[in-house]
Amino acid sequence: MHRRNFLFQTAAGMAMVVSPGIWAATGIKPNSHSVLLVIDVQNCFIEGGTLPVKNGADVVPIINRLASAFDNIVITQDWHTPGHTSFASAHPGHKPFSTIKLSYGTQVLWPDHCVQGTRDAALDKDLKLPKAQLILRKGFHPSVDSYSAFEEADRKTTTGLAAYLKARGIDTVYIVGLATDFCVAWTALDARKAGFKAFVIEDATRAIDLNGSLAAAWKEMTAAGVRRIQSTDILGS
Repeated sequence: MHRRNFLFQTAAGMAMVVSPGIWAATGIKPNSHSVLLVIDVQNCFIEGGTLPVKNGADVVPIINRLASAFDNIVITQDWHTPGHTSFASAHPGHKPFSTIKLSYGTQVLWPDHCVQGTRDAALDKDLKLPKAQLILRKGFHPSVDSYSAFEEADRKTTTGLAAYLKARGIDTVYIVGLATDFCVAWTALDARKAGFKAFVIEDATRAIDLNGSLAAAWKEMTAAGVRRIQSTDILGS
């Protein structure tokens, strides 16, 4: 199933959802060849923001604890221009969470969110990531959306992240943040496509779950070889 389609499948169509226990793991030890990718933990995706993910703030203390286990940390930041093509307000007659066809495929239309330079776009103030080495901004091209930390939604424009990580000898990515079924999932799928081992730390993510998108995202990530783990697999109980 292509990711442009899996986001829009209904829960009724998801006859098989794989149990998290299948990916159970213990004693995972990130090393100097690993990176923690912290995806879009911004005010806009936290309660009170313009596109809040339910319980989004709950990931922050978990991510802060995980950070101590990593030598390498990269943060991403949604960074949209005013009037961005992914905003419903840019398409008269269309409502938020509806979809349209753009030149690069199906696009979910979102409420205006994470506009460059606004408090809404700022990283959550409670994130404590002193070893973070890079903040990668995405979604700043006005005519194309960007979920993945590796490639924009046109599937042509790269962010340069894969080359940056490979130049530093990193071969494994651990992904946390918001939201599981969109930016986290797309990042995990593109990490696999770029040749990285990929783990999604489930309890350090939260989902939008739009029309069954969470189950669909996990199904596609599993098929791509993304491993589903919990923070306790790294930190212990």
